[in-house]
Amino acid sequence: MFYPLALLLLAVTAQASVLTLKSPRFVVSDSTGNQLRAEPYVPALVNTRASSPVKLGARENLKITFQVVDKEDEKGVQPHQTFIRFYDESTGEEGIQPVRVTPGGKAKFDLNLSKPPLYLPPTSDEPLKVSLIIGTPNYDPISAPLFDLVLPRSQPAPVHPDEAVFHPRPELQHTFRPEQKVPNKFISLVFSGIALAPWFVLLGLWSQVAPRATGLFSPSILPFIASLGAFEVLLFTYWVKLRLGDVLLYGGILGVVTVFTGRRALSSIAAKRTQ
Repeated sequence: MFYPLALLLLAVTAQASVLTLKSPRFVVSDSTGNQLRAEPYVPALVNTRASSPVKLGARENLKITFQVVDKEDEKGVQPHQTFIRFYDESTGEEGIQPVRVTPGGKAKFDLNLSKPPLYLPPTSDEPLKVSLIIGTPNYDPISAPLFDLVLPRSQPAPVHPDEAVFHPRPELQHTFRPEQKVPNKFISLVFSGIALAPWFVLLGLWSQVAPRATGLFSPSILPFIASLGAFEVLLFTYWVKLRLGDVLLYGGILGVVTVFTGRRALSSIAAKRTQ
């Protein structure tokens, strides 16, 4: 017996939890306040758009007014959230602006294009879809399409001088140094011989002019000659692979040996001359 009564009370409650708009209206006016277009909405047609798009010039104003009421008793209701949505279907850009509603449910929204607000999406030749979104506890939400709004085409954003730096750059192509071209070994030997030829000529002439040295291979002179040759080998090795510290160390050792062998060689030569 109580089950049908509960269903009836539930149906009545659901019917009472519906919002509607009362006296929705938009007005387009110029900068001096003269009305260019004014069109009211019938509450029954709140889910239909205006018959023709609303065009707004660069110095014109748009005003939207409505009252949110309970559909059952037509008393004003202050919703928890109320928004006007501007959506561009061609680009997918949208802008949403909250609307202030009085405790009696009355709301007013102004759009002044002399100072375009930041919430408007970039506009093109396609109109913006303007919708009203209302949500509040204990009531079903409202998503009512209002009209298509045609706005002047927005200017492109200024190009920053460093914008090109943030775009993809061409892929870097590494260029390695080509291998050094080495001349033929035979040619290298020929030119090396030409470069060293004057020395051979000089040594040959010196051997004919200079007096012949005697006793170079004697036990008292040969160590001194060997130490001098060791100095030449050390300098050549330093040029090839040794470091300066190594040369100073080895050169110091060879210097001590050269001093003793040199004194011995000079003493031997002086003794021979004395005899």
